Amino acid sequence: MSRQGMTTQLVHLDRKNNNIEQGAVHSPTTNSVLYEYEDAQGIIDVFQGKQAGHVYSRSSSPSVSALQEMINELEGGEGALCFATGMGAISSTFLALFRQGEHIIVSRYLFGNTRSFMGTLESFGIQISYVDVTKLTEVIDAYQPNTRAVFCETIANPVTQVADIQSIGRYCKERGILFIVDNTMTPFVIFNAKAMNASLVVTSLTKYLSGHGNVLGGAVIDTGNYDWQTFPNIQPQYQNGDASQWGLTQIKKKGLRDLGATLAPQSAHAISIGMETLALRTQKACDNALKLATFLASHEKIERVFYPGLSNHPQHYIAREHFHDGYGAILSFTLAKALDVVALLNALELVICATHLGDNRTLALPVAATIYAENTAKERAQMGIDDQMIRLSVGIEDIDDLVSDFSRALNKFNQPG
Repeated sequence: MSRQGMTTQLVHLDRKNNNIEQGAVHSPTTNSVLYEYEDAQGIIDVFQGKQAGHVYSRSSSPSVSALQEMINELEGGEGALCFATGMGAISSTFLALFRQGEHIIVSRYLFGNTRSFMGTLESFGIQISYVDVTKLTEVIDAYQPNTRAVFCETIANPVTQVADIQSIGRYCKERGILFIVDNTMTPFVIFNAKAMNASLVVTSLTKYLSGHGNVLGGAVIDTGNYDWQTFPNIQPQYQNGDASQWGLTQIKKKGLRDLGATLAPQSAHAISIGMETLALRTQKACDNALKLATFLASHEKIERVFYPGLSNHPQHYIAREHFHDGYGAILSFTLAKALDVVALLNALELVICATHLGDNRTLALPVAATIYAENTAKERAQMGIDDQMIRLSVGIEDIDDLVSDFSRALNKFNQPG
């Protein structure tokens, strides 16, 4: 049989990949914390990594393993680990892999919570260089002999800068350093991180993959592009067996197990159900985002719209080359200076004022005063964040209704003078 379409794969992946008894089409939710071994040698072998199995649900469970296998197959990876949140995935990965005195190059445009975590790493003695990842030259200039990794998001939140992913991936491969990519804004139905030489992919399952705003989760996927035998920080006890699994094994043991950001079986089940409609939801949301961005860009009360699908976006051609079936569903715009951001948000009736992304509903948020309130004005300026900026996570509503909601709300204000 020829390779099936993405939606067909998503709808049938659970029942085809996992051992489901009695004809069920979804993996069962396994609520047990502990797992019995009639032969004590079995639990010894699992603890020592000599055979696969579950011993305690903080480290693994059948429900979470089923989801991990699905995500890994769709990303084309060597393995995946799921966590309670996207930040749990990021923090567990970085704390498991990097040491005091080492250096990481990261995007200047990182999401607020991720940037805050980078500050935590700095307090632990890990050096961080913030660079403009839309320019390969800045990455190259930041490289040091102790550099271990480059980390960036595909599309930055909220100003939508698009990293020069292909060039950075090629450079990291040449240097033999990890390239860690956060593809939360562009899940695998839009973007192939493995093809860009990403070593590890981190993502928030809370956002587009689950899609319904009802569950938290995160994941890290090893694409198989990196040779862990060359990584200096793999601890001796994890240098056993297949070398392609060394990195994930250490992340699982020193990150997931030790830090405890465990995804609940019920959450794994909810995420797997949400994934079935990922391709359909993403395509609709991306289509809506482009049309809404086009409308807002032509409105006299909007100063500027930030969306990679617009031809005047600084990285439009990079986005057009690397993303397929859409440019993502996040956009931001700056309201004319004479207008009040809070008043506009209060005037919207359909669009919800809430902090979240990737929901079926369109969400709006005043950026500077909320998710970037802890950053200084100078830091916000470096990231391109204006006090008049509003971020939108565009949903799957009928586009005419979204345009009508913004048109009506904007028309409540007098012409800026």
